[in-house]
Amino acid sequence: MYAQLPMFHRIGPAAFKKDLTNTLALCEHLGNPHLKFKSIHIGGTNGKGSVSHMMSAVCQASGLKTGLYVSPHYKDFRERIKVDGRYIPRNRVVDFVVKNREAIERIQPSFFELCVAMAFDHFAREKVDVAIIEVGLGGRLDSTNVITPELSIITNISYDHMNMLGDTLTLIAGEKAGIIKPGIPVVIGETHPESAPVFLQKAESVQAPIVFADQHFSADETNQQQWTATTYQTYKNGDLYWKQLELGAAGPFQAKNLATVLQAVEILNQLPVFSQRFTEAQVRFALENLPRLTRFMGRWQVIGQNPTVLCDSAHNEGGLTIAFAKIRGMLAGSSAKLHIVTGFVNDKDVDKVLALYPAEARYYFAKANIPRGLDAAVLQEKAALYGMKGKTYSSVKNALKAAKRQADPRDLVLVIGSIFVVAEVL
Repeated sequence: MYAQLPMFHRIGPAAFKKDLTNTLALCEHLGNPHLKFKSIHIGGTNGKGSVSHMMSAVCQASGLKTGLYVSPHYKDFRERIKVDGRYIPRNRVVDFVVKNREAIERIQPSFFELCVAMAFDHFAREKVDVAIIEVGLGGRLDSTNVITPELSIITNISYDHMNMLGDTLTLIAGEKAGIIKPGIPVVIGETHPESAPVFLQKAESVQAPIVFADQHFSADETNQQQWTATTYQTYKNGDLYWKQLELGAAGPFQAKNLATVLQAVEILNQLPVFSQRFTEAQVRFALENLPRLTRFMGRWQVIGQNPTVLCDSAHNEGGLTIAFAKIRGMLAGSSAKLHIVTGFVNDKDVDKVLALYPAEARYYFAKANIPRGLDAAVLQEKAALYGMKGKTYSSVKNALKAAKRQADPRDLVLVIGSIFVVAEVL
């Protein structure tokens, strides 16, 4: 699969197919597995991976056999396709490729298109009660957009992949809105003046009930200095909703994701599609045990102590702004220094994000080990224009080793900038 098929995360836009023809052809060849299970479709710029894992945990905790499709993967291809937190078996992957080789060679799908078809086939074979399907890129033309879900969720809109989705928030929102289906309710995580009219217009045009989560639900952290888990006070329409709700994940963005999940659960409880309701006890258990239930990883994850080594997958303007604001707040008033291991892909507008990086940090520049990784020396040169000082390293792992050597035990080492940089240290 890696050798023969074009992979977006390795070669970039050349692997992106701007129609659903291949996915539909593969699905037809497989007996249309995407029509054999219920689904929840989740898109957005930031947070869609976290929300997908949270929704999977909630469904699992309620007793539903739950499929989860996400992308990209960090260490193991099989992270993309899970049932009740278990990776697709290796022999199932091999058998799928061998059995369908003729169709693959005839249809010539991209790597992502084949992954989506494999996931649908696996979920149908496993007879899942529901599958949580994360959008890969955009929405309207994304390979996952052949499903008709019970609920659509769009977390938020920010600048990312502008060379394919458009260079304004309105255009990007238009692509994301492509997952809104006729008559299917949709939850929008965040209200933004540029994107909200796009979503409202699309929902109205297809008579899809629409609700903006942040207009009803909110969550406030009660343990501000935790790196690995978070406790929230949650509110609905300004009134206290659930007290001391524990989430087995940390990070400044999870409050908004949590509000989106609570709104989504409320909508699901109003639909007749599932025989049981999602109870408060089930949701609490699901969120507290998120990593164990779903193998959630790579988001605000601590992988070392003394110094603390934190890795996070934030890689665009929206995610990085929130991440750095949180880190500045957590380090304020302490003597701890910040060391940042970072790298990017070469098709990203790095100037837009480098301006967000704290100039006072010490930097360790590295190239992600993929063909589209940005050369470390080029990154160092660009970063210098924003007051960022540091050395280049031959690999992400070497950069991290250097950062840990230079850091005092009380310091913070942050690995951030690209999912593929984070993947190399997990």
